[in-house]
Amino acid sequence: MKIVFTGGGTGGHFYPIIAVAEKVNQIIDREKILGSKLFFVSSGPYDREVLLEQGLIFEKVGAGKLRTYFSFRNFFDIFKIFFGAINAIYKMFSIYPDVVFGKGGYASFPAVLAARLLRIPVFIHESDSSPGRVNKWAGRFAKRIAVSFKDAADYFPRERVAWTGQPIRAEIEHPSPRGEAIKYFKLESNIPVVLVIGGSQGAELVNNTVLDALPRLLQNYQVIHQTGVRNFKMVAGRAEVILSDNPNKSRYMPISFLNPLAIKMAAGAATLIISRAGSTLFEIAAWGIPSILVPFTESHGGHSKKNAFTYAHAGACSVIEEANMTGNILNSEINRIVGDQKTSEQMARNAKAFHKSGAAATIAEELIKMALSHEA
Repeated sequence: MKIVFTGGGTGGHFYPIIAVAEKVNQIIDREKILGSKLFFVSSGPYDREVLLEQGLIFEKVGAGKLRTYFSFRNFFDIFKIFFGAINAIYKMFSIYPDVVFGKGGYASFPAVLAARLLRIPVFIHESDSSPGRVNKWAGRFAKRIAVSFKDAADYFPRERVAWTGQPIRAEIEHPSPRGEAIKYFKLESNIPVVLVIGGSQGAELVNNTVLDALPRLLQNYQVIHQTGVRNFKMVAGRAEVILSDNPNKSRYMPISFLNPLAIKMAAGAATLIISRAGSTLFEIAAWGIPSILVPFTESHGGHSKKNAFTYAHAGACSVIEEANMTGNILNSEINRIVGDQKTSEQMARNAKAFHKSGAAATIAEELIKMALSHEA
């Protein structure tokens, strides 16, 4: 049995794939399925260590991105798409998997196209409230389609789509107990904690606004700030200057990247989370923590904004659009939510209600069923 996983080069595509691969490996071990091989086909490995842990064999296939706005890079990326597709056909023919699991994103296109041409069954998963271009196209022929948002099912053939929720890695699905988390970060137990989840893409606005609000925030809160690896030195350096004479300086903790243990601990400590509106919102929902989401204005098709407002309509978060994202507004909104226990508790309950558990296991079981039936 051979399964190929493919997805775009961001954590929002990569980590749900890992969550499904974890469950696939568990089923393989439990059912003693012999001769199984799992592959990850994409333009880059994203995290080689995690791939190795899950026994995923990485196969590099180049991919191009066609932007919806004018860019000279579109011209060169047409050639990347063409040669990536040729390479993918060769690699997929060499592997000849029993099923391909596509997570969407431009980097998944070559592998899914090759599967289509080679008549290999395709299973796709869509994390956004409306599908991206690759998944919208793949939905025309995919044998199985899973969606994270219930509303996204409307974009696909009803007989082949299922609302499974978002696959979340087992190691971060449940927060650590608050007492352990407070000790882990050496925090004050009686001061609320604001967790800021930045990242490598589109994090600058969130980082800059948090820095602008920092002196006011630290009067009432402790702040754990994941800045993104590329932004860490800049953010930490600016914070050092801003807080040079601040008596509450120790309440601010910038961190470049939160590993799975640190994420569990940060979630356990958090009173409120500030984040973009990508797939992280499903982790926030699983944790049952109130949040403020800042959707990325430039996301293709407005996916980030749609995700944020769909989650907000469930009563689980507040939304601050980029045009309104200032230090004053952010500080006021944090005070409004944390300062009103009834609002905070209702958001937490609504977040938990929004979460649909078991997505990774459900998808893994169907993937293996498809693979074994194709193999036979």
